[in-house]
Amino acid sequence: MRVFLDTNVIVSAVATRGLCADVFREVLVRHQLIISEMLIDEVRGVLRDKIGIPSDIIADVIILLREGSLLSKPSRAIDLPIHDAEDKALVSAALNERADLFVTGDREILELSGSGTMEIVSPRMFWERAKAQAKSG
Repeated sequence: MRVFLDTNVIVSAVATRGLCADVFREVLVRHQLIISEMLIDEVRGVLRDKIGIPSDIIADVIILLREGSLLSKPSRAIDLPIHDAEDKALVSAALNERADLFVTGDREILELSGSGTMEIVSPRMFWERAKAQAKSG
């Protein structure tokens, strides 16, 4: 499955142990991660400026994100009912690269519930599906 993880999911995965870290690992191991340059920039900025992660660890995270991921090509933002322009650009990047799932903790994005063939889910919803698929597969 092609999965785009929102900035808040990746930052939570790096900064803390728990659900988002499990989701991040699951996507890296069993799915195709889709990223964008804007996502990389946001992750770098939040980890550095808001959380205070050392630059060498941030560099390792960026390398991990880039390895084996599909990089969404820059394009115009799709007209979506999202107030934050950066969030709109991230959802557009996922749609442009034909993501199956967009995983986010952002309530405004979750309220979209889906755009075209891409489904928008919370980290908890993603994790519950992954566990169910592991049991049935």
